[in-house]
Amino acid sequence: MFLIQNTLVSLDVLEKEFCCDLDKCHGCCCIEGDAGAPVTDEELLQIQRLLPDLMPEMTKEAREVVDKQGLAYKDQSGEQVLSIVNDKDCIFARTDHNGWCYCLIEKLFRAGKTDFLKPMSCHLYPIRLTKVGENTGVEYHRWDICHCARVLGKKSHVPLYQFLKEPLIRRFGQEWYDELELTAQEWKKQCRQK
Repeated sequence: MFLIQNTLVSLDVLEKEFCCDLDKCHGCCCIEGDAGAPVTDEELLQIQRLLPDLMPEMTKEAREVVDKQGLAYKDQSGEQVLSIVNDKDCIFARTDHNGWCYCLIEKLFRAGKTDFLKPMSCHLYPIRLTKVGENTGVEYHRWDICHCARVLGKKSHVPLYQFLKEPLIRRFGQEWYDELELTAQEWKKQCRQK
């Protein structure tokens, strides 16, 4: 791991190659899994404010889940996560006529109706943030459904940290990202010299 400001960054974030291949996966990370996406209290407040625009677009099942248990719940590890439908689908996921999954929150953002893009955990995926003492762990979460993203990343030679440049800057800032990039370049240089 590398210490960058107050974060511990996993070597995988620098070394693994990754590039979402939506032509193959159709965004299935929003509709597969056994728990919802991690969400902060602040993000929940922002989503709550968007509910009048979101609810009419949500599936009937998703609206029923929200009515019964709310927007979020605590998962098995005690982390607050977005509610899901049928033990797998995000309440804000919809599928278009081509079978592609999209996020209703992001749809509002793209339409200029909010400045909230989506929860940070969704934007950063497959990076997950953890608490490591006083620091934040920045770790790569490997999931089988992202196999096509690993294949395309390898073919395109796109390191994970470069693929996720926008959300990493959104979360940690440009200065942090510049330091991450410099660390990655130095690490690659050292590896080539061995």
